[in-house]
Amino acid sequence: MAAVLRLPGGAGEASEIVEALLVAAGARDTTAPKLAARWRQIANDIGDALDQLPVPKTTQEQN
Repeated sequence: MAAVLRLPGGAGEASEIVEALLVAAGARDTTAPKLAARWRQIANDIGDALDQLPVPKTTQEQN
């Protein structure tokens, strides 16, 4: 299944979501291991998608 994730802050916000999922998964390792594994998989899927994005182009302003 695919999903579109639109965030006003772009990839920076998506990486924060990935980090939050991994922290939450670590907190649930012993009490809900299946849920923790699912959150890790979601984090990995988002991370993989971020890795596939093109590198942003930067331009320098001329003074």
